[in-house]
Amino acid sequence: MEEVVLMKGNEAIAHAAVRCGADGYFGYPITPQSEVLETLADLKPWETTGMVVLQAESEVAAINMVYGGAGSGKMVLTSSSSPGVSLKQEGISYLAGAELPCLIVNVMRGGPGLGTIQPSQADYFQTVKGGGHGDYRLIALAPASVQEMADFVELGFELAFKYRNPAIILADGVIGQMMEKVVLPAQKPRRTEQELIEQCPWASTGRTNGRKPNIITSLELQPDAMEQNNIRFQAKYKLIEENEVRYEEINCEDADYLIVAFGSMARIGQKAMEIARESGIKVGILRPITLWPFPTKAIAKYANQVKGMLSLELNAGQMVEDIRLAVNGKVKVEHFGRLGGIVPDPDEIVAALKEKLI
Repeated sequence: MEEVVLMKGNEAIAHAAVRCGADGYFGYPITPQSEVLETLADLKPWETTGMVVLQAESEVAAINMVYGGAGSGKMVLTSSSSPGVSLKQEGISYLAGAELPCLIVNVMRGGPGLGTIQPSQADYFQTVKGGGHGDYRLIALAPASVQEMADFVELGFELAFKYRNPAIILADGVIGQMMEKVVLPAQKPRRTEQELIEQCPWASTGRTNGRKPNIITSLELQPDAMEQNNIRFQAKYKLIEENEVRYEEINCEDADYLIVAFGSMARIGQKAMEIARESGIKVGILRPITLWPFPTKAIAKYANQVKGMLSLELNAGQMVEDIRLAVNGKVKVEHFGRLGGIVPDPDEIVAALKEKLI
């Protein structure tokens, strides 16, 4: 039975993880995402669903616990914020190289360094371009509401297991800390051991059934074999790009100018769009829901329609590079963002739109 409650985005992550049948969470506190672990500790799912919740001794330990759980076919997740996710990068690369499904949550704060606990979107490069080593990709979902924070937990696990690839929810501090009404899904049972074996024949479960046990590793010492692994990875990434692009369009059909924004900035950008239209400027907004795979084709189709595009981001200009690649010089693309945890108001965005594009 669905349940409507008022909660923070971080709290929604925790509730959704329990309700979608997750097997384990491993994390470490860091602002502005600490409520994920705190909420799980309060819910005590180990007493109801059997879900393991563990505060690790560090972010490095947490991501390696995720590696172990994912290697056994379990639905496991971790959460952190920007500096903590930086510490997890080696483990994330290992997970991608071993083709293990898991869910990672990053509620971004300002940087670089320790930076600020205020919201930011400056981890776009780290997530979309690959912060760890090697040629790998993360399926990246960018929620713009508390409801999507909840919804994307199940979606993230679904995509991760479908493609045997880590998925990440890339939220910013605004979405993690804000409170909204959210519809929580009905409780799903955790998979039985038999279901796990049937759904994840690749998993290392300790049961051989007379066969050679599965070995989970990202190590391959033979160059030819490692190249074949990478060729297989790239084929999988191409398949994801062909089938899993998600985005939202608002008032784009007659737009003269296009705002491209994700997360909290898409919400503020939508209000800026409304203000601009009230003054006679036809503005549309395109919101990438998957930052990878990026909606390149969706943005490119507007290159011959609009007079300019504004990349709206809480950073110094990161997604703007992918927008420019998408339009291939056919239309002017500018960036507007605030730094240091400062969130712009809609009037600032309208002013930037006029200054940079009109």
